[in-house]
Amino acid sequence: MTDLDIAEVAHRAGVPASTLRFYEEKGLIASTGRRGLRRQYDPGVLERLALIALGRTAGFSLDQIAHMFAPDGQPRIDRRMLSDKADELDHRIRELGALRDSLRHAAACPAPSHLQCPTFRRLIEAAASGGVAVPGRRLPERR
Repeated sequence: MTDLDIAEVAHRAGVPASTLRFYEEKGLIASTGRRGLRRQYDPGVLERLALIALGRTAGFSLDQIAHMFAPDGQPRIDRRMLSDKADELDHRIRELGALRDSLRHAAACPAPSHLQCPTFRRLIEAAASGGVAVPGRRLPERR
């Protein structure tokens, strides 16, 4: 299969050409050369870009993603790191679920003011402390 130019790779991967150049600077991808002024890439770069996108969506940094590839470019993914990230996502999902439930409660709360609603007050306190949910306990459901 013939090499793809940067515009085609950008289009197929759904990222701007500037992202491809940045990934190349970071060593995440490599061009095979140039045709005129345009970088050329092996078609396999699309799979690599898909893996990078998956890693970014999961919350891995570009440096972490870079370590997920062996020097020959093949994936070398640490299963323990994946498991740890899944645990981190489980925690975040629980936090977001508590936030969702609190917002739904506040939207329907019969208290005369949101500031008189204990659930909404805990939500404000958690936000002020940099958290999403009250640590160690789930916020109550609608009353």
